[in-house]
Amino acid sequence: MINQLRIYQVPPGNRGPFLDRFRDHAARIMTDRYGFRIQAMWTSDADEALRFVYLLAWNDEDEMADCWAAFMADAEWKDIKAATAAEHGDFVLGIEDLILHPTAFSHPIGEAS
Repeated sequence: MINQLRIYQVPPGNRGPFLDRFRDHAARIMTDRYGFRIQAMWTSDADEALRFVYLLAWNDEDEMADCWAAFMADAEWKDIKAATAAEHGDFVLGIEDLILHPTAFSHPIGEAS
């Protein structure tokens, strides 16, 4: 199993529309249609910029690549992105994408080593 940590930099002024779009559309399509396993989502407002952070769980990098390709090709998601961009402009200034591989000495929280 691997994890994927994604950190989006959201332009000032688009906090509400971005979070609404992710909650109401992206997360729904990801989980319901393509089997994304979102573990947690957070926001950080450091330096007066919104960062939206979420953690995904995958069996392996092949599953991750296949699910992302399917999601990005989804017609409904493409339409939603186009409509919200037309109304609000850019939603994401940048994305940091980290694939996290467990170490040999990594244990789930609460388990003894």
